[in-house]
Amino acid sequence: MKKIKALIVDDSALIRQILTEILSSDPDIEVVAAASDPLIAREKIKQFNPDVITLDVEMPKMDGITFLSNIMRLRPMPVVMISSLTEAGADITLEALELGAVDFVAKPKIDVSQGMEDYADIIIQKVKTASGARVRAKNIISEESSVAPERHTADAVIKKSSKSKHFSSTEKIIAIGASTGGTEAIKEVLMRFPPDAPGIVITQHIPEQFSKPFADRMNRTCAMEVFQAEDGQQILPGCAYIAPGSHHLLVERSGARYICRLNDGPPVNRHRPSVDVLFRSVAQNAGANAVGMILTGMGNDGAAGLKEMQDAGAKTIAQDESTSVVWGMPGEAVKLGAADTILPLEKITGKTLNLISKA
Repeated sequence: MKKIKALIVDDSALIRQILTEILSSDPDIEVVAAASDPLIAREKIKQFNPDVITLDVEMPKMDGITFLSNIMRLRPMPVVMISSLTEAGADITLEALELGAVDFVAKPKIDVSQGMEDYADIIIQKVKTASGARVRAKNIISEESSVAPERHTADAVIKKSSKSKHFSSTEKIIAIGASTGGTEAIKEVLMRFPPDAPGIVITQHIPEQFSKPFADRMNRTCAMEVFQAEDGQQILPGCAYIAPGSHHLLVERSGARYICRLNDGPPVNRHRPSVDVLFRSVAQNAGANAVGMILTGMGNDGAAGLKEMQDAGAKTIAQDESTSVVWGMPGEAVKLGAADTILPLEKITGKTLNLISKA
């Protein structure tokens, strides 16, 4: 099998060495070169034609964002950003994802060497996933939350109910789940919703330090008001609520209204927040009054939950393969028969509004 050719671009000799060792430890990856700045990297790209690049955000001579913009304009290719876990780093990383980066690796604030080695499996996984991602000059992208060694199902957070409920409320709700590719996919979907759309709840696999900047970014961009969800917050029409990167987001009923509940239970499908957890709570508390959509992402989180929503009477949508950066999560949902409709990204919002008006 042909190896994935990786180019490492970072001004830190230590990071270049660590990433080279980590990626070279996988038999499917070959580090063809490393560069200390974008000008050297430009020549290495011409020389080695890499399949994927890891790119530091802050570098001399030309910053990573400017270099990324040039790459995506002149020669689009899969790029994984190396980002610091700071508020400024989060904003820059989200900008990189908007420009077309496939994913990012969060660089620890302290003990970088040990921290990077602790995330070796995640780094390898991200580079492998990126190498097969669909890259466009203006991409649809995302981030993965930290992988936990334990494997739990949604039962660890919210028990599956065998009883059918009578939903007296006619209040509508929309639930969205996404992962790799998700920040830009969510933005494209949200931007098409009118300011009076039903309340929307969103789980995106994202680290804790990035979820609030992501919500703020969406709020500045969309007609709806977008928040990072808070425990007990009422879900209102015209508002979207994004799960914090540290907690599962659940929907509960309070009388005829829905409220957000945050839960710090174990990771589900290796993720906290988990899409399966959100979708199960919506299935149990909204039933046929909901529409669920599963967007681009790696893995299978959300597929089983979307099936539970469908079984509870909700309408369900999966993003199609051609517009997904990674057709993992929506593909698994389709395999389960959990998606009533499979659509390209640009058609999902219109279909959702049509379905919710009939719910």
